[in-house]
Amino acid sequence: MRPFSTALAIGLATAQIATAALAADITGAGATFPFPVYSKWAEAYRKEANVGLNYQSIGSGGGIKQIQARTVDFGATDAPLKGEALEKDGLVQFPTVMGGVVAVVNVPGVKTGEVKLTGELLAEIYSGKIKKWSDPKIAKLNESVKLPDAVITPVYRSDASGTTNIFTTYLSDVSADWKKEFGASTTVSWPVGQGGKGNEGVTAVVKQVPNAIGYVEYAYAKQNNLPVILLQNKAGQFPQPGDESFQAAAANADWKAMPGFGIALTNQAGEKAWPITAATFILIPKSPNDPARAAEVLKFFGWAYKHGDKLASELDYVPLPDNVVGLVQEEWKKVTGKDGKPVLGL
Repeated sequence: MRPFSTALAIGLATAQIATAALAADITGAGATFPFPVYSKWAEAYRKEANVGLNYQSIGSGGGIKQIQARTVDFGATDAPLKGEALEKDGLVQFPTVMGGVVAVVNVPGVKTGEVKLTGELLAEIYSGKIKKWSDPKIAKLNESVKLPDAVITPVYRSDASGTTNIFTTYLSDVSADWKKEFGASTTVSWPVGQGGKGNEGVTAVVKQVPNAIGYVEYAYAKQNNLPVILLQNKAGQFPQPGDESFQAAAANADWKAMPGFGIALTNQAGEKAWPITAATFILIPKSPNDPARAAEVLKFFGWAYKHGDKLASELDYVPLPDNVVGLVQEEWKKVTGKDGKPVLGL
């Protein structure tokens, strides 16, 4: 493989990073949901292949806009684009890993797994219908837990967010009222609460505001020691979030059902299934301006599929099944150079 710059820039770009990163680095932007695993992969890949990665964790909406404008080599989104959008923008879409979105809280004395909520109750909290932790509906489900008579502060994403799309897709699945009033989208007109930018921002707000509740990718909850709420799944159970319950949610997934593998994994059947599970996706042009750089992007993710499973699992992401990886690599043949041939020989 042709050597590239050894510079590595992960996270929000700073002037110092921008100066250090050379033009040959792979560039990407978008979803904050997979940022922890992309960071780990990039660090390991740089040591092995001598290729740098500049990934800006700016949210799915920003990632989609940047790849549409062709200002990055790849975009990243947790809200998969539909077939017509992929066709319109000349993009190929593929999943990288699966993970879970969890509800985290900052309630004095409450530890992970001590509080349970149904999806309906979670929807009522975020719609402002349930205002206090002492609400009788919450108390009935949590008789053994002492919850304060305190106002709940729901924390949400203030930016266009694939994590929000996953979360509100779930709320729409379990609550007819939520679906009618707010629906599922990357942006929502939240009726109550406080916003934070990115998974990082929501995590920070929840940590700072007593009696807050927020939704973040599971790795952020673990890394910041935030207590996680147990959510009732479609089978009526309250599984622990983690790779086993995320895998259970994806067990019967039909990846061919939607263009660009854009299937939903929320509210899946199965006693062990975590109810807010999702894949995260990469967007790359079918006809890239620089085919050589596009090839390097695909080499990076090809390496991640082959060598990155352990790093992903350590962060409680779920690697894609081998058969899905095979389907993805077939899809990569649609990324072609000016001669019409695939940029990456498979």
